[in-house]
Amino acid sequence: MRRRATITAGAAMALLLAACTSEGPSTPQPAPVTPPPAMTVTRTTTPPPVTSKAPVVTWQVGARPLPRRPDGFGEIEPTPPELVNRALPTKDLLPPPAGGKYASTISAVPADVLARSTWQPACPVKATDLRYLTMAFWGFDGRAHTGEMLVNATGAAGITRVFGQLFAAHFPLEEMRVTSPAELTAPPTGDGNTTSAFVCRPARGQTSWSAHAYGLAVDVNPFCNPYTQGDLVLPELASAYLDRSRAKPGMVLAGDPTIRAFAAIGWSWGGAWTSPKDRMHFTANGH
Repeated sequence: MRRRATITAGAAMALLLAACTSEGPSTPQPAPVTPPPAMTVTRTTTPPPVTSKAPVVTWQVGARPLPRRPDGFGEIEPTPPELVNRALPTKDLLPPPAGGKYASTISAVPADVLARSTWQPACPVKATDLRYLTMAFWGFDGRAHTGEMLVNATGAAGITRVFGQLFAAHFPLEEMRVTSPAELTAPPTGDGNTTSAFVCRPARGQTSWSAHAYGLAVDVNPFCNPYTQGDLVLPELASAYLDRSRAKPGMVLAGDPTIRAFAAIGWSWGGAWTSPKDRMHFTANGH
């Protein structure tokens, strides 16, 4: 049984970052970057999946701010038809993995990456205690991509193993990138779906730091795995994904390989909480 948290509007903005609890604000896209020399590299061979012709994309993520509720969150609206079975293509920020094979790197956080992240001296973790990861993942477009993530150094190797297993299982992710400072204060759009880890912010409804602020939590496909408490759904347009009896690509479900992969490195799942239910959230410290 988990401790009930009181939600605040400021916290939800950060929550919509990963969007499902984080974070579907309008998302400024960073310029393409080249990953730094890696300290650790792992590779496994996986055949590419069968793909079909990509559908025409008409939905632009972050294009429409939502009217705010009295509590400061965006109005909870029905899921737009374009997102009921979400399968948006991934925009490449880094070069895709060669040959459709899983590849990951672990390195100290480059200065330019740190500068575009939410890290600041007041954060509860030193920059030297964070690691910059690049990891291959399958997109909803059926193609292999390379994402980036900041995590605590203590969990870096384990996280690359987790996402290696997700890659082998062809579990799709829409995007994986470092959260920017602008996303913390951007208006809610309710349609974000970014898989991310480190975000320097307090825990929801509290003055203490979130597990994300230590790099000890990962949010996976927030839109496909919404956060709920009472009548609040985050991201605000993700209500179509509340029916967990109808499995859709990108969903995390009780007992599935995603949960088992995180459990193998000692991380627990927020979807098992009673209230709130944080279906996107995996944590090393239970928060």
